Amino acid sequence: MTLVTEPRHGDDQAPATAETLLTRAEASAFLKGKGIRMKPTTLARAYSTGSGGPPCRHIRNKPFYPLDLLDLWAQSQITTPVASSSERQRLRREARREAAS
Repeated sequence: MTLVTEPRHGDDQAPATAETLLTRAEASAFLKGKGIRMKPTTLARAYSTGSGGPPCRHIRNKPFYPLDLLDLWAQSQITTPVASSSERQRLRREARREAAS
């Protein structure tokens, strides 16, 4: 689903914006392409429990995932290559310290 806001006829000063919104099934397929396997039911559970899933918008009662935010969230889930679990933990601690300051 794509929502597009275009300038009205004769109103050339208003910029055109487009936001691509994905359903849960489409978001699941998009994430799978990024190497993150989350079924639509897992996305629903992450939203309902607030357990750190991707952000979504609602149109009436139906959730949609903005493609740009979904892509940013997916990138934030993928770490740099590490050689051990202790190195990964160290990098996570450093990232938390940076975020706190």
